[in-house]
Amino acid sequence: MSEASTPVTAEHFSYLAERTTQEDTFLQALKSDARLQGIPPIWISPEQGSFIQILLMSVGAKEVVEIGTLAGYSAVWMARALPPDGRVRTIEASPRYAAFAEKKISQSDVSRKIEIHRGKAAEILPAFRDDSADAVFIDADKDGYPAYLKESMRIVRRGGLILADNAFGFGHLFDPSDPGAESIRTFNEIMAREKSLRSIIVPIGDGLWFGLKID
Repeated sequence: MSEASTPVTAEHFSYLAERTTQEDTFLQALKSDARLQGIPPIWISPEQGSFIQILLMSVGAKEVVEIGTLAGYSAVWMARALPPDGRVRTIEASPRYAAFAEKKISQSDVSRKIEIHRGKAAEILPAFRDDSADAVFIDADKDGYPAYLKESMRIVRRGGLILADNAFGFGHLFDPSDPGAESIRTFNEIMAREKSLRSIIVPIGDGLWFGLKID
C-alpha cells in the first residue's frame, strides 16, 4: 500500500477503456451520423456512459434530467439504465440538434423512456418540481453550469445524483488564456464547496463530476 496516487496517463486511460462496457452498433452509428450532420463530437466517452449507468442503477434511479441533449448519445446510455417505467427528460437549446436527437432516439430501444424538451435550460428547469428527479446530468454551455447546479439541487431528491461533464475543460483546464477553462474552474470550485453534496471528479473522459446529495 502507498499513500501516493498513481499519475493517470494516456496508457492508463486506454487500459481502462478497453476493460469497460463498450457502445453497441446503434450508438456507434448515431455518432457517425452526427458527425456527417456537422454536430460537434463532444459527447461523453463510452467509459463515462458505462459509469453513469452503474451510478444510476446503484441509486435505483427512475427519473433523470439531462441538461444538453446534443445528438442524444448520453440520453440513450442513461435511459438504458432505468427500469421500464423510467424517464430521461433531456433539454436542448439548438433546434437542429434537438431534431437530430429526436429522430435517432425514435429509432432506439429506449424511445419511450426519453422526452426532449426544446429550449433554454434556464427557462425550462424552473418548471420541474422539487425532488422530482433521482439524478441530473449537466453537459451544456459551461457558463451556465452554476445556474444549472442551483436548479439541480432543488430538482434532485436527497440521496440522488448530480453529475457534470468536462471538469477538465476539454483538456485546457489550466490554460489561463482560455475563457472556457475559466468557467469550468469556477464551477469546479462551486461543486467542491457545496456542502449539500459529497462529490469528486472521476478522471474518465474529460473529467466527470459525481455528486451525491446528502442534504
